[in-house]
Amino acid sequence: MNIEPSVYQLDNGMRVVYLHDPSIVAHLGVTVRAGSRYESENEEGLAHFLEHCIFKGTKNRRAFHVLSRLDSVGGELNAYTTKEEVCVYGSFTKEHLKRASDLLADIIFNSTFPEKEIEKEKEVILDEINSYLDSPSDRIFDDFESYLFPENALGKNILGTVDSVQSFQKSDLERYVKKFFYPENMVISFIGNVKAEDLLKQLNKDFGHFSHREELSHPIEPKPLVPFNIEKADANYQAHIMIGGRAPGYNHPNRRVFTLLINILGGPALNSRLGLSIREKYGYTYNIDASYTPFEEVGYWNVYAGTDPKYQKKTIKLILKEIQRFIDEPLTENQLKKAKQQMKGHFALGMDSNGSVMLNFGKSLLVFNQIDTLAEIYEAIESITPTEIQEMAKEFMRPEQVSSLVYSVK
Repeated sequence: MNIEPSVYQLDNGMRVVYLHDPSIVAHLGVTVRAGSRYESENEEGLAHFLEHCIFKGTKNRRAFHVLSRLDSVGGELNAYTTKEEVCVYGSFTKEHLKRASDLLADIIFNSTFPEKEIEKEKEVILDEINSYLDSPSDRIFDDFESYLFPENALGKNILGTVDSVQSFQKSDLERYVKKFFYPENMVISFIGNVKAEDLLKQLNKDFGHFSHREELSHPIEPKPLVPFNIEKADANYQAHIMIGGRAPGYNHPNRRVFTLLINILGGPALNSRLGLSIREKYGYTYNIDASYTPFEEVGYWNVYAGTDPKYQKKTIKLILKEIQRFIDEPLTENQLKKAKQQMKGHFALGMDSNGSVMLNFGKSLLVFNQIDTLAEIYEAIESITPTEIQEMAKEFMRPEQVSSLVYSVK
């Protein structure tokens, strides 16, 4: 309950979120506001391609030495791309902070993007695209987003397309780095058994000299959604169902209310309403869950289910019935109390992994310029009322707002 990270600034203004932890393992990450929604029309997949290519050599290291620098001492180096962020991070034993900090700074500021390596990485990503296209249970998520956010970068696949990936050149990568990789648009996060003054001294040495400045980019907001109901004969053995719609963004004052609503509907717990009804009571499906994905000014919610074709229509009917319950019936105080306890427990379990916490700290500081403590999150959850839950359902889940995408068996 008392986990409270500290926030500092390097000499060049780059923000650092720091949390001391007595573990022998430390975690360091750099999060950049440069995800796929910031790509131009002809750059689809460029942020993800950059994430791959920054490991392919720097002014100081060849690709082999980049990949071996932390691995050779038992550490791990990785990166990921989302619609809004690109993140590079490492985990290592605490005595190797200097090695990790120097490596991450070298990757971020000094990548050279060798032409030969770029061409090889194109083949890797094209194979990744083909693998995704071969899996209806994965593809339906991205296709659903494309219908939710038409003509907007939020609806584009993070991987890009075959044509866009094949078109990328070294100059495209250099331009993207120059546009987004500057101190005011980045956050460093750290958790480990290193004193704050020692960490800041090392980070200033590796990151503090970089002072490039660009104007903060603001992505294009998506247009109002026209709800849709689409069915395609695009599955092999199992029908895949996606039902959902637009939702509040992470700046919405009631985003935690909506998070709790989705948890009750079909969150990670085995006793969610969808799980108890469609899986446990009727046995129609093995995989069924609900999720909520917020972006800056908008978000979306969805329910996914995979089921035998003979249960396809019944499953859809039951999903819609459970959604309608939130509109028609306010939760009882006892139901809400149990849901709050469950949600608080999930947050606490999430805090049990320092690597995940480090990444969450970076995103929170980049997005909100602050980090809520677990106690503050608990307090916000406890303040939620049954009326607020019902009002959020009425605002975002009315039948005329709900869309669906179904992959039926060919």
